[in-house]
Amino acid sequence: MVMPLDGIKILELNRVAPGSFCGMMLGDMGAEIIKIDTPVRDGGKKSQGPKADRLWLLSEFTNRNKKSLTLNLKKPEAQKVLHELIKNTDVLIEGFRPGVTTRLGADYQTLRTINSRLIYCSLSGFGQTGPYKYRAGHDLNYLAISGLLSQIGNPCQPPPIPLNVVADYAGATMHGVAGILLALIARSSTGCGQQVDIAYLDSAFALLSAVPGIRNYFVGSKEPRRGDNVFSGDYAYYCVYQTSDNKWITVGCMEPWLWENFCDALNRPDFKNAKMRTEDFENPASDRAKEVKREIEKIIGKKTREEWIALFEEHDVCVGEVNDFSEAISDPQLSSRQMVLDLGDQRVEGGKQPGVAIKLSETPGKIRGRPPEIGEHTDSILNSLGYTMTECKKFREIGAI
Repeated sequence: MVMPLDGIKILELNRVAPGSFCGMMLGDMGAEIIKIDTPVRDGGKKSQGPKADRLWLLSEFTNRNKKSLTLNLKKPEAQKVLHELIKNTDVLIEGFRPGVTTRLGADYQTLRTINSRLIYCSLSGFGQTGPYKYRAGHDLNYLAISGLLSQIGNPCQPPPIPLNVVADYAGATMHGVAGILLALIARSSTGCGQQVDIAYLDSAFALLSAVPGIRNYFVGSKEPRRGDNVFSGDYAYYCVYQTSDNKWITVGCMEPWLWENFCDALNRPDFKNAKMRTEDFENPASDRAKEVKREIEKIIGKKTREEWIALFEEHDVCVGEVNDFSEAISDPQLSSRQMVLDLGDQRVEGGKQPGVAIKLSETPGKIRGRPPEIGEHTDSILNSLGYTMTECKKFREIGAI
């Protein structure tokens, strides 16, 4: 079966999960990926202990469809191996702070002289330019600096800490995949590669800018404040309600007709005037809006979650049950979409993994291999480059692989 990225060769040079996720998405679509890992050292400063390290390895589904080569790029011999690989590489993905790859002989300026068609994707916290480019950071820091964190939650409480999926994955990973694919398209016309510079901060800021109240501020409206919008949880038509069995349902009836359907399901037509209005994107909930929400909380608390879901389905209402994760992986919709699959790894009996989210009708993605052990393919890759087993042994003795 033909896959979209058949024949595309990728080197993945990073220890950051968003970079691994970026590589996984391309690997699922047929790219051949070699992940360059640091040789394992017992007691290394990044080790969490043997048991934790092993669990991390086995659960890292983002390494599926990849081969693992260990290289200690602080050694000239390892840099030489990398340079040999680059000659026939289409894309390199790296996730270091600016300047690190230069010390490792793996920077874009060096590698482009070896392969002018190379597409070099850099994922870093603040990008390759600017006054913050050398700063350390994590998802929470990028959300804070971008202004996104200041927009979440109740204004009378500290900003809540979301899962690390916004700047890391929805931001850097997805922008990285898009950037790589755009650069591949450009190369088909120009014949030349280029650097793809993705910053976690840029990505978070770009996503935030899609929020209506933020968009309005760009063109002269008032500055948005936390709690002063439809996403505060104070508006009855867009919030979470607790059911009689101590579970939760979400209601997202922003369109007037959906809100009317919701009110009809409750047999409370008097709530219909609490529908969403355009100005709600920039204002706190009114006393009337909060009163309606309190009344609905009492009503929702009288039935179980499943009873409400069944009723609302009959009325075409935007609702969703708040699943525990064990419930989510058993959800019939996710199962029917093949989003929960067997891990296919004899090392983890009964293990599961997420499926391929991008569904292509004619050239679908595919999971072709389990996550490798660190260095599992080192010898075979070096042999393919012409290195003998004797040379591989020597490389190990000097700590290059």
